[in-house]
Amino acid sequence: MLDRYYISVFNHYKKRLGKRSLKIALFYINLLELSILLALVSFFMAFTSQMRFFTLSSTKLWAIYGLIALFVIFKNWMRYNGKKRTILNAQLKANIASIYMLWLLPIGCLIIAFALLQVK
Repeated sequence: MLDRYYISVFNHYKKRLGKRSLKIALFYINLLELSILLALVSFFMAFTSQMRFFTLSSTKLWAIYGLIALFVIFKNWMRYNGKKRTILNAQLKANIASIYMLWLLPIGCLIIAFALLQVK
């Protein structure tokens, strides 16, 4: 699913920006994955605080999130460079959604995450 989003953003910006579309598509997929991950982390933080089930402190949880974020960025950098990107581009030529909806996905996940972070 995320591969399709990456290829859609890449193909949209490739027409106008050329090689810079690689950086934009990589930034997009990192932002999308990290915002989904942030929404999950904030959900679990809100859930554990409501259930009075504290196993990790907030500082430790943010440190774990930072380590996972570094792993996700490195994974995407390795995955979408070179041969894998050309294979995906050949397999997934069709655009699946408008570019505005694609950019609203990470924004929506961030809004949900920030709303869940307000729960105490």
